[in-house]
Formats: sequence, C-alpha cells, structure tokens
Amino acid sequence: MASIYSSSLSSISAKLTFTPPSNHHPRFCCSVGVAEPKASDDTEPLLLNAVRGKEVERPPVWLMRQAGRYMKSYQIICEKHPSFRERSENVDLVVEISLQPWEVFRPDGVILFSDILTPLPGMNIPFDIVKGKDPVIFDPIQTAADVEKVREFTPEESVPYVGEALTILRKEVNNEAAVLGFVGAPFTLASYVVEGGSSKHFSKIKRLAFSQPKVLHSLLQKFATSMAKYIQYQADKGAQAVQLFDSWATKLSPVDFEEFSLPYIKLIVETVKRTHPNLPLILYASGSGGLIERLPLTGVDVVSLDWTVDMAEGRRRLGADVAVQGNVDPGVLFGSKEFITERIKDTVRKAGKGKHILNLGHGIVVGTPEENVAHFFEVAKRLRY
Repeated sequence: MASIYSSSLSSISAKLTFTPPSNHHPRFCCSVGVAEPKASDDTEPLLLNAVRGKEVERPPVWLMRQAGRYMKSYQIICEKHPSFRERSENVDLVVEISLQPWEVFRPDGVILFSDILTPLPGMNIPFDIVKGKDPVIFDPIQTAADVEKVREFTPEESVPYVGEALTILRKEVNNEAAVLGFVGAPFTLASYVVEGGSSKHFSKIKRLAFSQPKVLHSLLQKFATSMAKYIQYQADKGAQAVQLFDSWATKLSPVDFEEFSLPYIKLIVETVKRTHPNLPLILYASGSGGLIERLPLTGVDVVSLDWTVDMAEGRRRLGADVAVQGNVDPGVLFGSKEFITERIKDTVRKAGKGKHILNLGHGIVVGTPEENVAHFFEVAKRLRY
C-alpha cells in the first residue's frame, strides 16, 4: 500500500487507498461509512443500483456533455452536418453521437444526445440554434394571449425520433450502462421563451413574474404537464433514468424559487411517479448552493450539485434520503492527470459510500483534452469502496 488518504467529516468518514497493481495502472479503494446498503441487483446497471441505495463496489460515472465538441469524432460529424437541429433530430445521428463516448470510455450512463428546447416546436414555439450563437426563440412570449397559443406537448407526434433513438440506444448498450433521457424544467424553459434566448439579467422573465404572475404560472403549468408527458414517453421508449435541467432557476431568490420553480418540478415528479414509480429522476440546477435544502422537496431521487458546493457540505445539507451526483469542476479536466486523479478521489471521499453518481459539476467544456476525459473515466472505474 503506497499511501492512505483519510478524512473525518461531520456526517461522513472515508478512507481512500492507492494500490499500484502489477500492470501499474492505479487502483483506488474507498472505504466509507454512511448507511447500511441493500443487496445489489446484478441484472441492473450500476447507476440504478447506486441511486436506489443498493450495495455497489464503486460510484457509477458519466459526464454531462460527454457527447460533444471536445471529441474529434463529433467534430467530424459537425463538418458533415453543421446544423445542430439536424444532428439532434435525425435518429441515425442522435444514436451515433450518443454512442461515441460509450464506444470510447464505457461510462455507466449513456445520455441521449438532444437539447432541452427540442420539444418547443411541438408546443407551437418555433426556435433555432445558430452555429456559434445561443438559441433563438422567434416569437418570445410576453402576454396571456401568447401563452394561449402554446400547445401541450405530444411527444409521440412531435419528436418520434427521440423515442426511436432511445429504443436503439437501449438495445446497443444492452444494460451494461443506464440509458439516460433528459428534459428542461418549467422555469428554465419559460426563461428561454420569454427572454427570446439566453439572458444575463433575466429581466423579461422577472418582469413577467413580478408584474403578471398569473400569466407566468399559466405558462409554467403547460410546461410542467408537457415535460411530465415527455419523461413518461422517454421512459416508455427505453430511458432508465431521466435528468431535469433547471439551469436558470438559481437566478431566483429562495422565496421566488418556491413559487415559480419548486411546485412545478414537484408536479412533474408526482405525475411521473404515478406511472413510473421506479424511474430515477435527477435534478440539476447550476449555482444551487443557496437552494440546496429546497431541492429534495421536489421529490427527485438524485440532486446533482455543481462544483461551487463542497461535496461533503452538500451531502450534509441534502440529507440521507436523496442520492447525490457530481461534482468535479469541469475545469479540472484541463489540469494534469495527477491533479484530475486527486480531485476525483477528494469528491468520492466526501460523497461517502453509496447513493453517489460521480460526474462533473457542469458539462464538459469545449476544448477539453479528450485524453483527460479518458483518464477521468479510467480512474473513476478503478475506484473501489
């Protein structure tokens, strides 16, 4: 045993050991005490067992934006198919891109290549994603009359390619990893369609929230109903877990989060759990340090933390009932392999044993060295509790 790393935390105690095996590839062992785990199900992917609190030998690992512009193979596809809408709405391309990181890194989660705005045209909200620019909403919503024009989403009619792609992915991955779907949360979707795209100050959505709250609530209700149906559809077509992205909810104060975001995520969760009680739901909201205690109130199974929250502190604030995902700084992947290794070990040690999905605190950044992503997965998959 070359070295021992130990840490004493308020609610988690952990010990990491580094043992160089005969082939000189590092293998890390983590012995942690949090709660008595249940027996694992060998027929289920590691990620599902971990989320459900079953005994696992290591934390499962996947990375947000693991299929994307840092990969040379993806860049080649972009040269042939420059339109993001085409790449994300063509079954063959969606499957090929989704499987690129699977074929190279073998993550424990294979996430559908898509976009949170993909449902918008099916809701009578035209948009496009222009190369090198943010999404553009052609007719931003401003009034109650605009909200009236928004249709509830019928995924099997509007995005059949999503269902087809998920079914193919499920067969290709063959339960060796969990197939992940995803949707945008209501407030984040509303922010895009009211602002007309991305925003720095979110002045338009806040003006609507604080001057015409009934109008915004009507829009949020439509998104909640539609996204619940979208999650159910993805699950029926092959998704084994679904992540909700509420990227912009953290632009709200806690009291406004409780009015304009939390109830609608909770409605989605309650609706989905009535038909798919065993489907793990993951919630990611970047910059959520001020809202951590409120996130489990949505009823999700997993809260994904960004890197601005210390993992041990996040675990303590979330409580024992919810699993946690994250939360290595994506910028770490620009560091040395030794630095990447240490940060992985630190995160896993602080997360404790079980109910943890190792991930970044945000998506992989454009320009990240592909070999460093490979190293991240290699180290992560040699971890042992």
